[in-house]
Amino acid sequence: MKLYGEFSQVDWLNALQISKADVPSSFIIHGEWEHEENITQWRDILKEEMQLPKWNSVMGRHKGAQVGFANVYGAPMAANIVHQFAASGTEVFIQTGYFGGLSSEVKYGDIFIVTEAVMGDGVSTSYLPGQITVKSDPELVALAVKYCENKGYSYTTGSIYSTNTLLLETKDLIKAWASKGCIGVDMETAVTIAAAQYFNKRAVGLLTLSDHLINGDTLYTYTEDREAVEVLTDERVREVALYLAAGE
Repeated sequence: MKLYGEFSQVDWLNALQISKADVPSSFIIHGEWEHEENITQWRDILKEEMQLPKWNSVMGRHKGAQVGFANVYGAPMAANIVHQFAASGTEVFIQTGYFGGLSSEVKYGDIFIVTEAVMGDGVSTSYLPGQITVKSDPELVALAVKYCENKGYSYTTGSIYSTNTLLLETKDLIKAWASKGCIGVDMETAVTIAAAQYFNKRAVGLLTLSDHLINGDTLYTYTEDREAVEVLTDERVREVALYLAAGE
């Protein structure tokens, strides 16, 4: 009997009940609590030849490319998707979702193109033991930057701290992460990049600022203006993610 860490590509294809031809070339991993709304939206985006391999994922074609989307929350869920599909043959993983701001360099409306993630989530170090940080694929970063510049979209680049839970965040922790040079904090980016690299695949993070922690904003101090900017930024992040996923 094999255990999961011993599964071959064929084993994972059988487990997912998909053929090798159905494996997405790229997979968008979205970190957010609200699952149903995102799956509904992406079922419409990927409606051409759509498949539903898991309860939180959708696969279909976009501009001729086979693309996958999964809604996750936290490092274990992100790793579960990246591991299985990277082992099955997916080459590119794009982490989207939200981050808390740790620096005045970033502002609402920016697309945060992650260049490096600090592995504080508790899962990513299982894929890359002995490492403290993990870097995004430089070509994907460059393509995302060029796309934003061509479109005139506001963006920032830099390091993110991936933590294990947002509900234990304190002002002292925020200051400590900021002192490491991180301009944001999330829960999934480090493990998505680390698990992808474990299988020699490529990954990058494209995130939306949800709460500017260093300025005292939280998820529970939303304003209508913040929400409107977040909706627009989310649309732009999806646009950039699909551009990278389709390999245009």
